Amino acid sequence: MTRPRRFASTLRELARQYPVLTVTGPRQSGKTTLCRAVFPDFAYVNLEPMDRREFARQDPRGLLAEYPDGLILDEIQHVPELLGYIQEAVDEDGAPGRYLLTGSQHFGLSASINQSLAGRTAVLQLLPLSLEEYPDFGIAPEHLFAVLFAGGYPRIHDRGLAPERWLADYLATYVERDVRQIANVSSLSAFTNFLRLCAAHTAQEINLSALGADAGISHNTARAWLSILETSFLVIQCPAWHRNIRKQLVKRPKLHFLDSGLVCHLLGIRTADELRHHPLRGAIFESWVASEIYKHHSHRGRRPELLHYREARGAEIDILLQSGNRLIACEAKSGATLQPDFLKHLGTFSERMASISLAPKLSMRLVYGGDEKQRRAKVDCLGWRQVHDMPWD
Repeated sequence: MTRPRRFASTLRELARQYPVLTVTGPRQSGKTTLCRAVFPDFAYVNLEPMDRREFARQDPRGLLAEYPDGLILDEIQHVPELLGYIQEAVDEDGAPGRYLLTGSQHFGLSASINQSLAGRTAVLQLLPLSLEEYPDFGIAPEHLFAVLFAGGYPRIHDRGLAPERWLADYLATYVERDVRQIANVSSLSAFTNFLRLCAAHTAQEINLSALGADAGISHNTARAWLSILETSFLVIQCPAWHRNIRKQLVKRPKLHFLDSGLVCHLLGIRTADELRHHPLRGAIFESWVASEIYKHHSHRGRRPELLHYREARGAEIDILLQSGNRLIACEAKSGATLQPDFLKHLGTFSERMASISLAPKLSMRLVYGGDEKQRRAKVDCLGWRQVHDMPWD
């Protein structure tokens, strides 16, 4: 059964403006299902099978000529040579909504698109489900830790699958097939170990030297492997924010996984109750909040830049989001009881910002593990279920 996604309205709107749409995202995020549901009259060609790829390479003009009235090309990263011929076709006829391209990896694909289809395509990211999409899938979350444990991959929810089993199969497929295609990784076991170490560092600043040493690989290899995780849409890096703050700031980026269920699986957490008492539950919750904010923008066709802030000795803010002259500062706390201590760093940061000339307009939020929505000390406090009750724009 095809379920609606919030992303669909963005897709329809942009199809009226661009001749080509490119939808990227991790495997199993629902790209193909959604694109075929939104554009049921489009022809569909899957470039995953080898014979289909060979045909596309040998006769690209013939392939495109077969489908003049709308074509979905699935897994376009397998035949990037097609992009030049698509450019030729849309330069001859630039009518909007002609081609819809999907891809699970943008490692190298984004460069090819920028070269061939610059100005001709909108590039979008479809990620796993956000909490605001749960009602569309008939999901009524029992409690916070059930949500974090299951994660957001649509198939888990649509088919009522056990998260731990499905995610184990997903990880095996990702490591054994996709990593081999994306880059020349000499040791899959070493890469898997690196992936688990990254999961243990979610919501933490990235120290590539220490991460590489723990994984038994070089600093440069750690950097390259982290890029693989980014280009596969499994993680994001959030740079440090600074704007003429006098105190010394830590300027390492912070790492966030985009799916909390995958983090739980990588950390060996096998039930929601285990997560409730796990020492990294706060970090997993923070990354979940970051991913919800990221999805809020991504599924509306925008690319947010999430940031973080930490003084070497002093205040730190989990998530910052800057838009023009507005800055949203957000803290994430997994505790169910709203404590005054949760607001401490937001207060300190507000004082720092007040001392800056021409500082951006500051909004402060706390997302916590409870249920009540309150406003305290100029901070909007949102229970986890209310994370989308306020806009993140």
